[in-house]
Amino acid sequence: MLAVAILAAGRGTRMKSRIPKVLHDLGGRSLLERALACAAGMQPSRELVIVGYEGEWVQRSLAHLPQIEFVEQAQQLGTGHAVQQLIPHLQGFEGDLLVLNGDVPLLRAQTLEGLLKTHQENQNKVTLLTAQLTEPKGYGRVFCDERSIVTQIVEDRDCTPTQRQNNRVNAGIYCFNWAALAEVLPKLQSNNNQQEFYLTDAVGLLSPAMAVDVEDHQEILGINDRQQLATAYGILQTRIKADWMAAGVTLVDPNSITIDDTVTIASDVVIEPQTHVRGKTTIATGCRIGPGSLIENSEIGENTTVVMSVVSDSTIQANSRIGPYSHLRGHVQVGEGCRIGNFVELKNSTLGDRTNVAHLSYLGDATLGDRVNIGAGTITANYDGVSKHPTVIGDRTKTGANSVLVAPITIGADVTIAAGSTVTKDVADDCLVIARARQANRPGWRLKPSVPQPD
Repeated sequence: MLAVAILAAGRGTRMKSRIPKVLHDLGGRSLLERALACAAGMQPSRELVIVGYEGEWVQRSLAHLPQIEFVEQAQQLGTGHAVQQLIPHLQGFEGDLLVLNGDVPLLRAQTLEGLLKTHQENQNKVTLLTAQLTEPKGYGRVFCDERSIVTQIVEDRDCTPTQRQNNRVNAGIYCFNWAALAEVLPKLQSNNNQQEFYLTDAVGLLSPAMAVDVEDHQEILGINDRQQLATAYGILQTRIKADWMAAGVTLVDPNSITIDDTVTIASDVVIEPQTHVRGKTTIATGCRIGPGSLIENSEIGENTTVVMSVVSDSTIQANSRIGPYSHLRGHVQVGEGCRIGNFVELKNSTLGDRTNVAHLSYLGDATLGDRVNIGAGTITANYDGVSKHPTVIGDRTKTGANSVLVAPITIGADVTIAAGSTVTKDVADDCLVIARARQANRPGWRLKPSVPQPD
């Protein structure tokens, strides 16, 4: 059996934020969620998160993961002290314990799998992840023999000048035999410069202890401030975009594009410069997205174009054209073969197949049938100052320019609404609607010159 414990109790003062460090966002997921996701592929039987600063906030952020067990570290007295809090929670547990840090978000699942495999094949009491760094400042140093058996671990702040010459560093990722670790945890002492209980001291009490070097040292990057968060985001983006290009996605200018790793993109999609794809977005084959577009938590159907537009929490069916300068938000459903054009905003609306809203329109809380044509400047007046109201428009209906449909209202099928109409009553099928004041022309009338006023 395998248990996973994630250290997530610290505040992270260098982030200069009230938000707990592990809840800061990196590419659409918190640092803590990334650590959990990395370990999830190993199918652990127990998943424990050690919380401290704003622990209730951290727990609420993971409410969608009911299998998580929370362990409180009321005082943050070091990594060893954090793991000591697991003792009552893992009583009777037989298996291995994988210890991760909630602020190390770039680990790959295969790295952890390799660590566990080495641990079990060698029947180690502890196996720790290490890296060879050219600039190891700030990391604890790990000293090994020729068989990678650990002989000593020294925190950076406690190193002698000679010890600091060692480039093998401790990544803070451990796989323990839990029964062996539980025996030595009570023996830890805080006789060091920080007066903390170091988990590395537990490693020194266990034998055999083995080190495993990570191939890509970027995986062990910890996040302590905003600059390191930005660095991690750049690394994550490089990975994501390389993977998508290898899978047949064209990124016209990768340096100006960002893509969350929660996004799914089919082959033969083209993503133009200055485009950002976020959240649980799915883009089908043959689409062209951008330039200058933002897509988040949306589904884009085959052979659809989205140019210079924002699409949020919406679904667009195949062969549709969106933009430029369109905004779709609040669960918009666009049918197949539709055209949503210049300066059009759609909110919480459903459009049937081959329906067009080409210019300067706002449709909110509306349901449109197939082959509807919305004239330039048409709006649904859906808000009465207190509540939102629906508009329903039947198949093949056409609205003239500058029409206002005052909700709640139902417009039937095959209706034509004259330009400039303000429609306040329901309309049956097959009607022409003219709802505007009669034009009056007054011959021989002109504006009289104004009379100069005295100073």
